[in-house]
Amino acid sequence: MSTGLKKNTAGALAYLLGPITGVILLVIEKDPFVRFHAMQSIVALGGLWVLSWILPFTVVLLFLSPIIAILSFVIWLVCIYKAWQGEQWEVPVLGKIAKNLAKKA
Repeated sequence: MSTGLKKNTAGALAYLLGPITGVILLVIEKDPFVRFHAMQSIVALGGLWVLSWILPFTVVLLFLSPIIAILSFVIWLVCIYKAWQGEQWEVPVLGKIAKNLAKKA
């Protein structure tokens, strides 16, 4: 099954709602480019989302919460832009993990 979209459009859409659209496109799409971006959306944006929920409960690291929120937003925008341009840009550290997982999935 496939979405029928151009690969750069589908890659950008993988980030639209973060891990939600990432999971949907990972299941539907077979193109390696789209699957990479879908997995990176799940790993990077999902990980940052979980981190942003956990940090406020840790009094010592409470000050990091706004920094994580801003970082998440910037990464989200960069990922959408790079995918739309047809680039397979990797988020530092997490992108390599996503690339390996996308090959296995």
